[in-house]
Amino acid sequence: MSATDTVTAAPIITPQQFEQLRETRAFHPEKVAAAHAARTRRPLLTDGRLFIVAADHPARGALGVRDDQMAMADRYDLLNRLALAVSRPGVDGVLGTPDIIDDLALLGVLDDKVVVGSMNRGGLKGAAFEMDDRVTAYDIDSIVRDRLDFAKTLLRVNLDDAATENTLVANAHAVSDAAAASVPIMVEPFMSDWKGDAVVNDLSTEAVIRSVAIAQGLGTSSAYTWLKLPVVDEMERVMASTTLPTLLLGGDPSGQPEETYRRWENALALPGVRGLVVGRTLVYPPDGDVAHAVDTAAELVHQRTN
Repeated sequence: MSATDTVTAAPIITPQQFEQLRETRAFHPEKVAAAHAARTRRPLLTDGRLFIVAADHPARGALGVRDDQMAMADRYDLLNRLALAVSRPGVDGVLGTPDIIDDLALLGVLDDKVVVGSMNRGGLKGAAFEMDDRVTAYDIDSIVRDRLDFAKTLLRVNLDDAATENTLVANAHAVSDAAAASVPIMVEPFMSDWKGDAVVNDLSTEAVIRSVAIAQGLGTSSAYTWLKLPVVDEMERVMASTTLPTLLLGGDPSGQPEETYRRWENALALPGVRGLVVGRTLVYPPDGDVAHAVDTAAELVHQRTN
């Protein structure tokens, strides 16, 4: 089944709701702020765990899922999948850029959810300036303005590309601003390199540990810093390299789901791991059953507490 095939569950956003969304955006843009102001918030941690559904890939021009390079292009399909995902028990929240978060707020599906604002989307997929990943979406001021609960930034470090310097500075400023505003911020670090025209992340254990060392030293305070890390070999060594609360990155949707779930389950048992942030793997599962994929991951996250 292609990633773009219809999800197996019935849509939970009606055509009438989408029509109202379009009308609101055209004639009443002030209602975006009102929707954020009216949202019911919740504590960040309840059982010590977080399960966040991610949807910030489109803002980097990264629309592909497995062999379908335009899987995420249909915004209505994406919004319905996200609304379905966040409606499932055990899903604590959603991560996205302002366009997606504003849509979900207007659709009324963010009450009692942890909302994470994605910050640096300037390093567009395939661009010559991909390593110069500046803040082009949320900044900390706008996250505070919209009463969001968490910030997220991506840190790809390429030692052979001078543009990495701007990315490091942008991340350091983001961490400092978040700490000053008492906003938790998750930093997603990688050691990266160019392979032809593509940026490739090094997922060796040693590279991930090095990326952790760089990321956790950024900013004027680490008080509100979290890490978002890939699940790699020898995760025990990775988690021994930091005292910061860590969320696991779901990774690209490849391989067999059962193997992916097993790796997540093992990593979730490690000290310091506080949960999971997953996007395309669950929102666009191979069989189209978003609810089942999300429920399986939610059970893995919330079956234990550290």
